[in-house]
Amino acid sequence: MLLLEKAAHPRFHIGESLLPRNLPILDRLGLHREVAAMGVLKPGAEFVSDETGQSVAYDFALSADGEYTHSYQVRRAEFDHALLMNARRKGARIAERTAVTAVALGRRGGRAQVTAIDHHGTVHSFAPRLILDASGRDAFLAGKLQLKRSNRRNSTAAVYAHFRNVKLRTGATAGYITVHLIKDGWCWMIPLPGGIMSVGLVGGHALFKHREVNLQEFFLDRLHSSPTVNARMPEAELASGIMTAANYSYSAKRASGEGFFIIGDAFAFVDPVFSSGVLLAMTAGEMAAEVAETWLKDVRAGRALARRAERRLRGSMKRLSWLIYR
Repeated sequence: MLLLEKAAHPRFHIGESLLPRNLPILDRLGLHREVAAMGVLKPGAEFVSDETGQSVAYDFALSADGEYTHSYQVRRAEFDHALLMNARRKGARIAERTAVTAVALGRRGGRAQVTAIDHHGTVHSFAPRLILDASGRDAFLAGKLQLKRSNRRNSTAAVYAHFRNVKLRTGATAGYITVHLIKDGWCWMIPLPGGIMSVGLVGGHALFKHREVNLQEFFLDRLHSSPTVNARMPEAELASGIMTAANYSYSAKRASGEGFFIIGDAFAFVDPVFSSGVLLAMTAGEMAAEVAETWLKDVRAGRALARRAERRLRGSMKRLSWLIYR
């Protein structure tokens, strides 16, 4: 297996709040203890309303699954680097700072042609039997093959940054992710190691269309205008640059085809109000490993398994979307 990675790890990434169902995957990878050591214990999630001032907390220990009663908040740079190093230890060849620039799919069972360029400017060519596209929100193949479609019902954008000196939850809700429901959108607050708080603002067109100041002023003003968010940030200081992500929700028309299988955010992304992105990506990664093992032995059986995996992923996203829309 050859993994082409355009960045150099460790590198920043958003998506820092894991769910309890990530833990059995980490157990199977042998990484649970390492992630526990790098993260902040997350026993649950809290939702706070600006309109009413009221909040509701959900304790993971109350779930029907009594085995996994917590999760972790992590710096994605450390978390992703741990996953990458684990793949290398288990035999994957990894080429970092090597960006895929073109893919020509094979026909009638022929091999695809993949072109990539490394950080020295050297062009490389590969002829894999199967491409697993895990390019994240770049959605490389979905874009190239015109498979990507935005979810107009849930078309949002996000602005986010890391802060110091944000008030932490204590007592029963210590370590919880907090979702603040504000006018025209919502905010996340994710406690991270080292006294850092990840704070993000998510909303639709109504939130962003009348912006008349620079992005930092807009972001900070919106945080201060929320009474529940502002109450936790009177002494907050920026600890990173301001970052953005647009066209938040989308999916590909199909996940597989002649010699390829698209997984994770490269296939679809759902508004992250329930911290689902990393879980769906890791679940898809396990499915992709099974698909690849089958595909390389029997292409026909591999294609059938890929289609079944896609149906499972779409079903999961449909159920999650049902909650988000409400």
